[in-house]
Amino acid sequence: MAVTITRENLAEETDNKITVIDFWAPWCGPCKIMDPVLEEMENQFGDQIHFGKLNVDNNEDIAKQYKVMGLPSIVLFKNGKAVEKVTGIYPKEKMAHYLNRKLAEM
Repeated sequence: MAVTITRENLAEETDNKITVIDFWAPWCGPCKIMDPVLEEMENQFGDQIHFGKLNVDNNEDIAKQYKVMGLPSIVLFKNGKAVEKVTGIYPKEKMAHYLNRKLAEM
């Protein structure tokens, strides 16, 4: 299960080789569509990638810091540093391809 990210644990939870944080909101319909995709990605890549979820309603300052303007947005961290952001709905095949590419870059 993805870790709930807050301003208090953000630095600690992104201090991994690769961390994927799902920026979402409870009212966001597309976020609900991405939930099962990200759960499947965590099942598939959980031993290589750390997964987290950040509710933008409770953490607007963090969303602004990472320039999250649309939801859902996935921010990819490498060794604690945000390096990439993707926004929108990704089918599981496309998301798996994306994550495999990121792992190959390591």
